[in-house]
Amino acid sequence: MNKVLKPPPEVLKIASTLEKAGFETWCVGGAVRDALLVGQRHLDWDLATAAHPQQIRALFARTVPVGIEFGTIGVLDANGVMHEVTTFRRDVHTDGRHAVVEFGATLAEDLARRDLTINAIAYSPSTGEVRDPFDGRGDLERGIIRAVGEPSERLREDRLRALRAIRFAARFDFAIDPRTWGAIVASAPHLTRLSAERVKQEIDKTMEQVQLPGSAFRLWRDSGSLGVLIPALASITDVQLSALDGLSMPVANAKPGRRIARHTALFSAAPPEAVPSILRRLRFSNSDVAWIASIVSRWSTLGAEMRLALMAPAAPGDPVLRRWAAIAGRTRLASVLRLAEAHWAAKREAGIEAPSGSLVASVYRRAVRIAWRDPIEVSDLAVNGRDLERIGITGPRVGETLRSLLESVIYDPAANSPSTLLEMARKQIAATLTKD
Repeated sequence: MNKVLKPPPEVLKIASTLEKAGFETWCVGGAVRDALLVGQRHLDWDLATAAHPQQIRALFARTVPVGIEFGTIGVLDANGVMHEVTTFRRDVHTDGRHAVVEFGATLAEDLARRDLTINAIAYSPSTGEVRDPFDGRGDLERGIIRAVGEPSERLREDRLRALRAIRFAARFDFAIDPRTWGAIVASAPHLTRLSAERVKQEIDKTMEQVQLPGSAFRLWRDSGSLGVLIPALASITDVQLSALDGLSMPVANAKPGRRIARHTALFSAAPPEAVPSILRRLRFSNSDVAWIASIVSRWSTLGAEMRLALMAPAAPGDPVLRRWAAIAGRTRLASVLRLAEAHWAAKREAGIEAPSGSLVASVYRRAVRIAWRDPIEVSDLAVNGRDLERIGITGPRVGETLRSLLESVIYDPAANSPSTLLEMARKQIAATLTKD
């Protein structure tokens, strides 16, 4: 098993520098865990050492005090990559949100303060020895998420650990130890102590790291955590959760795009009018709030209509797709359709009637092409407000007329010429004057 534990040369060099200066040093954390889980991508290699923060800074030319009050110093290697080096420590006080730590602890004490057994494994880069006082390797082999020591105490020290345990269970498809699960459920009412930033960070990590994030948020729901942290999602269904896992429409491989798509699927289970305030409360950026809320709103407006159209005997025609594009917006239509297909795929998997995946894919390609090719916005019209004013249309009637012309052009793009549109405008005004 030790053969798979191969820290990069830069990490070995940092560890060697510390040990040559007389400070015991070990590799700890996620990279050790993931290296033992063959096939898992290794995260950043972190180090734990007997050296105190100022001693660490004195040994290396380039350091960053990333968390110096907690004993963590970032050491920059020759390539400018930062590696976290943390002093052995023990907790002397914690309120479930912030901890006060004390240096001068042993490796054993340092490991004992960690959250889960699978995260409490240390590896010596100089000797190859593995320290595993809580049988974390055994839990990795058994596929178990288990708290170090007494679960309720570990979760009381830091309430975020309940959500971290759920994330690791979903990420690795592990079961949660019954006593640890009981502590997670008991901890749910206390999650209000967490800052919005920490909750948001945990949601982001779940979206990025978990292949099927719906399974993680299902545990959030079943433990009571979701109802405490995001009450609007307390009653989210299994089918709605599965939509997070069914984003099968074409989507960029970049993590930010996938993460935002998954966020959108999650919050689409909330009332559309509540989404902006929920996201702001969770400290989403203004741009993410605007984007996610707009997609959820347009999905709420169009979803039922789209489903009916795609369940009909004949596929929807171009005028229908232009109308959808006009309502969703040229830049948002693809995301609305991806969200729609995520929900429909989840329904199909649950045995609920929904549009077929092949039809949705075909319509998706047509609709996106139409959205970027055809006139679907007032700005796409071959005439503008000044043109209408020149033929005597003024005031509020300018906007009303342009919107009416757009409806005609959406039905028949060939009508989008100055002469045709101006003639239509004259007829509309004449008809209005006759009524008046």
